Amino acid sequence: MQSIQGTEAMSASAMTPPTNNNRTIIKWSVLAAVGLVNGYATVLMYSRGELAFALLTIILTALALYIFGSKKTYAHRYIYPGIAGMILFILFPLAYTVNLAFTNYSAKNQLSFDRAQSVLMDRTFQSGASYPFSLLSTEQGYRITIQDGETQYATPVFSLDASGQSLALTPVQDVTGDKEAIKTIISHRDALGALNLTLPDGNAIRMSGLRKFAAVAPLYTLQDDGETLINNQNGEMLRPNLEVGFYQPVNEQGQFVGSTVSPGFIVSIGTHNFERVWKDEGIKEPFISIFIWTVLFSVLTVIFTLVIGLVLASVVQWEELKGRAFYRVLLILPYAVPAFISILIFKGLFNQSFGEINMVLQGLFGLSPAWFSDPFLAKCMVLIVNTWLGFPYMMILCMGLLKAIPDDLYEASAIDGANFVHNFTKITLPLMIKPLTPLLIASFAFNFNNFVMIQLLTAGGPNMIGTSEPAGYTDLLVSYTYRIAFEGAGGQDFGLASAIATLIFLLVGALALLNLRFTKVSQN
Repeated sequence: MQSIQGTEAMSASAMTPPTNNNRTIIKWSVLAAVGLVNGYATVLMYSRGELAFALLTIILTALALYIFGSKKTYAHRYIYPGIAGMILFILFPLAYTVNLAFTNYSAKNQLSFDRAQSVLMDRTFQSGASYPFSLLSTEQGYRITIQDGETQYATPVFSLDASGQSLALTPVQDVTGDKEAIKTIISHRDALGALNLTLPDGNAIRMSGLRKFAAVAPLYTLQDDGETLINNQNGEMLRPNLEVGFYQPVNEQGQFVGSTVSPGFIVSIGTHNFERVWKDEGIKEPFISIFIWTVLFSVLTVIFTLVIGLVLASVVQWEELKGRAFYRVLLILPYAVPAFISILIFKGLFNQSFGEINMVLQGLFGLSPAWFSDPFLAKCMVLIVNTWLGFPYMMILCMGLLKAIPDDLYEASAIDGANFVHNFTKITLPLMIKPLTPLLIASFAFNFNNFVMIQLLTAGGPNMIGTSEPAGYTDLLVSYTYRIAFEGAGGQDFGLASAIATLIFLLVGALALLNLRFTKVSQN
């Protein structure tokens, strides 16, 4: 009996929820662990020069500790994932992009100044004679033989597993061992390259090729100021040019002369990238042209898809039409097929030489339009394809909105003798426009940045002539920015692309504010 009671007591104690003290200890233990792990990650990021990501980690961690650790803010714990997501995926990329817009960050300027300097300091040049060598394998290990005219030198036996060894070369008459093939030298190239061999006269030689050792010296020597480099091969003095982000030779007066030396480093150049957009005619003209086309493309797409969607929605809901369900499903199919498949199919249909569309036009009218090389026809093709991809969505929206309009209104209108046009302008359109307006704005914003369709169908072509950066007649601002960032004439110009992306953000933000103001006015 006592054992049963004891068992029940143990079960009851096991079912008792933990005390507040235990919960507090667990909570603070978890928070401390999160803080330590993220703190360690922050130190690693900072040590590798990733200051922005280190700062982001500190902000997110501090915010989490504050919300989950304070009684006053603990009630906000459920919105922390949303806040963290907004910071991580919206505010941080925006701030990072804006920051890059004020730098010369590109394919040629990706390193920090210290990293670029260290890369230059690691460069070497052949400062003396070179000697052919052979790698011999013996029972005890490896030996290297050097041939200097009629004299042969050899190293003691060594292991390729150790790195950075210094070995003395001594004259020998004959060396036993099996000569290794070139593939063995290639597989152990890093270990052989780390060897320092010393000739009997005291000169040091290092591996300078797959079959040669030579006297190798550092190409640059860092001066006491921590910035100036001396080229040991030709005696040139180099200093960092902070305007372009490269080391560059200087003359006796300290003026920069000659060509820059790669790799470059990132420097702040102020508003230079933004000035290029407005001052460089090779960027300004295509930017304005592409901006106008982007707005027209977005507006016309919304208008075409809305008109076609509304007409088809009215037709498939016509009570006298037989097989309405079949037609409804058939018209929704373009929306169900993945967009990239439809785009690639249309790309083949519009092919100027073998496309079915040109074959039909050639057979009926004797026409063979140059869809991909003529700017106007290319824009028409883009609008046709995008309208095809977008009208099912508008049709679905209009079908739902038409269903929501009470039939009594149309019956009363019929009694008054109103016709179809009067019903549409006085009943249908006013009742549909308010719920449709936010969706139309969303459709406009989507098409404003419809990168996938442009990239897959035309890749921005046909290309404009005489531009500083690659630009096409069907490019949208987003695809134009992409081409500058990854196909730029002077390399991958991420700084200029970030400046244009910042301008796009400001333009889209202004358009969004205008749309919201228009929405409020229309609702009033």
